[in-house]
Amino acid sequence: MEQELKNLIDGISPIDSDIFQKAKEHTAQLVMPPRALGRLHDISERICAIQRTLRPDVSKKQVIVFAGDHGIVEEGVSAFPQVVTLEMVRCFIKGGAGISVISRFVGAKVMVVDMGIIPDFIPENQEEKAIFKEKKVARGTKNFAKGPAMTRNEAVQSILNGFNIAKEAISNGINIIATGDMGIGNTTPSSAIGCVYTGESAEVMVGPGTGIDQEGIKKKIAAVKKGLDVNKPDPNDPIEVLSKVGGFEIGGIAGCILACAYHKIPVMIDGFISTAGALIAKALCPSSVEYMFAGHKSEEPGHIAMLKYLGLTPLLDLGMRLGEGTGGALAMNIVDAACHVFNEVMTFDQAGVHEKEN
Repeated sequence: MEQELKNLIDGISPIDSDIFQKAKEHTAQLVMPPRALGRLHDISERICAIQRTLRPDVSKKQVIVFAGDHGIVEEGVSAFPQVVTLEMVRCFIKGGAGISVISRFVGAKVMVVDMGIIPDFIPENQEEKAIFKEKKVARGTKNFAKGPAMTRNEAVQSILNGFNIAKEAISNGINIIATGDMGIGNTTPSSAIGCVYTGESAEVMVGPGTGIDQEGIKKKIAAVKKGLDVNKPDPNDPIEVLSKVGGFEIGGIAGCILACAYHKIPVMIDGFISTAGALIAKALCPSSVEYMFAGHKSEEPGHIAMLKYLGLTPLLDLGMRLGEGTGGALAMNIVDAACHVFNEVMTFDQAGVHEKEN
């Protein structure tokens, strides 16, 4: 399986620098003061370079919510019981969750993927509001405060499952994907991954997650420290990092990101958990970062350190900390607007407007 993953990664190339330069030249001719729409120009030019075209298009949007359970909840790191993972998956399928509403607003399809929730889930009928895929690697991870969260093969399988899920969506015409997550306890493995790659302490990286109190935060910091001490993950071996302190949905997110880079479409990273997946993706394939956009800045304190490490600037800062893909879904509309500006605003010549005097 590792060879299969390596072959896929070897098929990822950097974004097209020639197209990027031509896109910048086009922007310079738009009928407005130079780069007057700020970061919208940066976004549209990068989309051009990603898609290898001067007609960027991100109109076919999908949010993929990867779900998994976590053995680390035994350490008292979450305000909610583990059964909520399954209950929220059911809510996604019924179209009643935060990501459901925001996705409908932005015109994005929602897919929910069972990467490793403990119970089995079977959609009730064909009237569901989201696509459901069962790609269960195992029934939840193990408690990484006591040993590895999963086997190395399970880590690779989670990445490949995420890759193949995204590949299928792209083959059906999707041209931008936002990553989402669901898994009670998953800010704890995300914090551990953040510590491994940013070098920040658990005290800096750990936040309230689902809303734990100060005593809960102390338990969470202790769990992260213990897990890192017990497992000693090697940052130079991202599969080892994922297997020792990660989660199945985090692996799925990493695989999804790699698939977007492989198939040359942009991927919108959501919040803290999705960014942990992005850290794994970057460690596996540094050029995958060129395909990533950071949807928003999470209220989790370690998120900004993760984004800084990746070199990504969030598009939104709305005080959000829900996860699910909500910030990423909202931000897709900004990217869509940037592409419309690039494609539809006239040039000075087309508009018959005099350019700036030298």
